[in-house]
Amino acid sequence: QLVESGGGVVGPGGSLRLSCAATGFVFRNYDMMWVRQTPGKGPEWVAMCDAWAVHRYFARSVLGRFGCWRDNTKNILYLQMNALKPDDTALYYCGFASGQPDSHYYHCSDPTCNGQGLLDRLDTRGPGTNVTVSS
Repeated sequence: QLVESGGGVVGPGGSLRLSCAATGFVFRNYDMMWVRQTPGKGPEWVAMCDAWAVHRYFARSVLGRFGCWRDNTKNILYLQMNALKPDDTALYYCGFASGQPDSHYYHCSDPTCNGQGLLDRLDTRGPGTNVTVSS
């Protein structure tokens, strides 16, 4: 099970830190990703942390503004979002590909990933937390 938290309303230029608490599987064995979705649009891959957070990748739309890390002792994945823009408004959720635990090898090349490739393999996700960036 995955449960996200930390969303809210913030002004342009502000920051938020999202958390994703994981239970029921061996968290440290899986690459984890963040995805966002807005009403009427398809999901957009945002960030990928490999199983040991050695390799991190980001969508070009958030590169340099977002950070991703994880605490494998607490089974928590984080997304730090800085310099937020109204276009960042979305439902954010975490997830992984149960059938491809090392998915970053197949879909990512520093500093980004083939987001659609990751989304095609994503089969386990949380309900999400809403982020609204508005003045």
